[in-house]
Amino acid sequence: MNGPELFTAPLRVATDLSVPRVLVLNASYEPLHVTSAKRAITLIQYGVAEVLENSADVVRSPSTVLPVPSVIRLRRYIRRPRIHPIPFNRRNVLRRDAYTCQYCGERGDLTLDHVQPRSKGGRHGWENVVVACRSCNQRKGDRTPEEAAMPLRLRPRAPSFGFYAQGQFAQDRSEWHKYLGG
Repeated sequence: MNGPELFTAPLRVATDLSVPRVLVLNASYEPLHVTSAKRAITLIQYGVAEVLENSADVVRSPSTVLPVPSVIRLRRYIRRPRIHPIPFNRRNVLRRDAYTCQYCGERGDLTLDHVQPRSKGGRHGWENVVVACRSCNQRKGDRTPEEAAMPLRLRPRAPSFGFYAQGQFAQDRSEWHKYLGG
């Protein structure tokens, strides 16, 4: 068997190896960042990382055909300083809630809603703000979801790196979900 017969999926030659599209995990399987395919292949060739998942793409040279990794794991644990939390702003709240009303599931004419109204001591932060369509926001008014009989679909919370990686890079990367907690 020669190179291409080893692959079961149809071969797709990678065109741009500098695009960030490889998820890098720490030795503890914690997501670290997203890197380019070129950098990932280099880390694998030097024995710094191992492949956990391959993409359908390959890199060809005159003598070798290499699969392009999709997820790699570093062999040694990297200590990271505490990262800054993801900024709390309208755009990130919309991304966290997938541009969907957290009361009815509507995807149009969206606003932000305080779960515990600010007039009743509610804070303006990740744990108290959700996306709501205009009609649900008006119907709920200055009441809690329990008082308005409008249960939330998901409990609001501050997002993590998985949220960042999924929002930035993982639109079509279903193989990443088990590593990002999605």
